[in-house]
Amino acid sequence: MAVKTSGWRGSEELWLEAAYQLLIEQGVEAVKVMPLAKRVGLSRTSFYGHFDSREALLAALIARWQDKNTGNMVARTRAFAETIAEAVLNLFDCWLQPGLFDAQLDFAIRNWALGDPALRAVLESTDQDRIAAIRAMFERFGYAPAEAEVRAFTVYYTQIGYVSMMVVEPPELRLPRMPYYVQTFTGTAASDSELARFVSRHGMTLQDLRPDQG
Repeated sequence: MAVKTSGWRGSEELWLEAAYQLLIEQGVEAVKVMPLAKRVGLSRTSFYGHFDSREALLAALIARWQDKNTGNMVARTRAFAETIAEAVLNLFDCWLQPGLFDAQLDFAIRNWALGDPALRAVLESTDQDRIAAIRAMFERFGYAPAEAEVRAFTVYYTQIGYVSMMVVEPPELRLPRMPYYVQTFTGTAASDSELARFVSRHGMTLQDLRPDQG
């Protein structure tokens, strides 16, 4: 609960975080000034010290989604990798670290876009930007443009399927599947050293990945 002091109107981030929580919990229709004010323990007037309108707040939520989810996805496709398998594992970090890619926020934005044509257009453009980044990653490792595009579709649509179906898998279940996903998406296998570096970023070892080989 917010600690109120005389004249304190909260911060822009406080209001934005409260709006984010309402969005993922109840959908965009719940993101209104009075419920937000009640949630943060401040007056309705305090909201307008940070945002001109509800629409400005909604625009900030969309910007947060674009900056975090799309920005991090694109960055991971451009991260250093010696092979396409390693590049795909770099991208997989997004699916395992909510700090890089917020699946709940992506789901909420997609639901919101169903009833908002303007946001739908933004979402469609954003999806194309993400696919283009993955396609460029494959092309960087010598895949022909047509093949790179189909492989990019396969990678991206698989993950968006996880998001849309609200699939939640613990790391100990999902991580052992990653080598098979790499093989499926790229046509090549990740090396032991590549897999070891990957799982170490997620608090596991290569042995954890292959418990049946112990």
